[in-house]
Amino acid sequence: MSDSEGAAGGAARTKRADARRNEENLLGAAATVFVASGVEAPIRQIAAEAGVGTATIYRHFPTRADLIVAVYRHQVEALAEAGPALLDTGKTPHAALAEWIDLFVDFVVTKQGLAVVLQSDDPCFDPLHSYFLERLEPVCAQLLDAAVASGEISPGQDAYELMRGVGGLCAGGNNSRYDARRLVALLVAGLRRPH
Repeated sequence: MSDSEGAAGGAARTKRADARRNEENLLGAAATVFVASGVEAPIRQIAAEAGVGTATIYRHFPTRADLIVAVYRHQVEALAEAGPALLDTGKTPHAALAEWIDLFVDFVVTKQGLAVVLQSDDPCFDPLHSYFLERLEPVCAQLLDAAVASGEISPGQDAYELMRGVGGLCAGGNNSRYDARRLVALLVAGLRRPH
């Protein structure tokens, strides 16, 4: 390989890395805006949050549906990757589970902002629920299994059931007298084996 071919390959990798970072920035900005203002928020608001022009968003995501699907998938992937990382760095498996469930609450709150769109008749949103379960249920199960193996929680906990329970507790989250995060923390604490 010549020096010019090596330089061209390095430039292409740098460009791909830059493009990935730019897309990550756009998806993070869109998620922030969706939580604050709903999925019908103006694209210019997302562009301002990301520090880019609206044309940049449309270049990456030609339709609002494309952007919504990408935000959802990006958040699911981040949550899926967080589980094993928290197990590696957490004080205990139960602590890692609690931290992951806290991240899951953040996701569920964002997802509720997307709920109207996700329940629409648009077929592009149909596979998202299955994708969510396929990616996150095994991560939750891994965290539960680690906490069982460490003796912190009793065996027999079901990941799907726990995730549904957390989702149910988050459903009332837009009431000022209701603290879903506190109730979810009580649920996770309740998983602990009595000493």
